[in-house]
Amino acid sequence: MKISLGPIHYYWSKENIEQFYRRAEHWPVDIVYLGETVCAKRRALRSADWLDIAARLTDAGKEVVLSTLALLEANSDLLQLERICANTHYLVEANDMSAVHLLAGRGPFVIGPHINCYNAETLSLLADLGGRRWIPPVELPATTIAMLQNTRPETMETEAFAYGYLPLSFSARCFTARADNVGKDACELRCIKDPEGRALFTQEQERLFTINGIQLQSGIPCNLLNETVAMSEMGMDIVRISPQLTATESVIRAFHAVLNGEISPPVEYGSPACNGYWYGKPGMQFSPVQGH
Repeated sequence: MKISLGPIHYYWSKENIEQFYRRAEHWPVDIVYLGETVCAKRRALRSADWLDIAARLTDAGKEVVLSTLALLEANSDLLQLERICANTHYLVEANDMSAVHLLAGRGPFVIGPHINCYNAETLSLLADLGGRRWIPPVELPATTIAMLQNTRPETMETEAFAYGYLPLSFSARCFTARADNVGKDACELRCIKDPEGRALFTQEQERLFTINGIQLQSGIPCNLLNETVAMSEMGMDIVRISPQLTATESVIRAFHAVLNGEISPPVEYGSPACNGYWYGKPGMQFSPVQGH
């Protein structure tokens, strides 16, 4: 199985982004997704900056994929989407059906986790349009993914969201701005102060969600490190690691060690994690690896 580094979900400074991908050039990842997927107002990097990073990663032997927004809200968003989809150098990850429409018939593309693909008929349709790889929506259980694996088109790869705060939903309202009691149009890009999102707690002080601008994420990271053996047996092709400002390299190296047989599951987690969706349970739950 290959390891991919998903797109950055948070708003980081240009310096942090460039330093992160400089380090990623030397990490044992096969595929790197680049670009903004959450909020079009986040413009720390210009298109040319992203392409410079893409070129360096390609030179380092990585496959580069350009990711698109999951929620488009303005004509300017659509124009940027059209430019990304028109590029002829890199695969594109479509996170909205408007991207699928633009990419259909142009060549292969990636079906992102925000596309509602829950059954074999949809997967087959997307393959006919040019989809060559899909990331199942994060709430799909292993049993459903296994069933779809048995019927997926021969040319289709499957990539699992294996580590990171789960991207649960998007809203036209900005949760971060609302938390600070300001309007979305007056947000002043304050989410840059939350480089790993902002924790949202219940009245019992249990971390329930992570707010990230217009995106709502899980309260604790999903960690499917111990499920990689099952993924391999299911014929899955890629595991995705979602970037965090800190500790991403150690997570990648742990997955690399397991996939290469250097470490045998179960591996003890050093921090709270969830894997409930994989087992068909509430996503915030954690279940031990079955069979161990």
